[in-house]
Amino acid sequence: MLTLDLTKSPRWHDLAPGVRVQLRPLTTALMVATRSDPVVEAVPEDASDEERAVAFAKALARRAVLAWEGIGDADGKPIDPSPEAVDALLDVWPIFEAFQLTYVSKGLLLEQEKNGSALSPNGTSAGASATAKPARKPARTARRG
Repeated sequence: MLTLDLTKSPRWHDLAPGVRVQLRPLTTALMVATRSDPVVEAVPEDASDEERAVAFAKALARRAVLAWEGIGDADGKPIDPSPEAVDALLDVWPIFEAFQLTYVSKGLLLEQEKNGSALSPNGTSAGASATAKPARKPARTARRG
């Protein structure tokens, strides 16, 4: 069953010990706006999947991050989120991975679920049995020399 969150309220996500971010809900509008982000659209056609993923994640995070805790400048002074700071945050590999796992992948989960369906108990796949048989190996004969 699909559970709908009708409140559309932002949520806090822990990305590392002592580091958490408050993010907007991952909605269709947010995903569509991210897909049409100029930085995402400027990714070259021959870019790798990894380069595309980084560009998309940063563009999404720039739109989604509302607040954060446990993030500071080089002197340890807390800083507020800004586009440059969000990009720098996602340049930290464990943070990028946590963002992908706790936020982005949850939004894509439904897409994956619709691609993997169980066999129908009373449809064309019901009671299907394997018809392929393993090939027999030819009998070996002893060579005389």
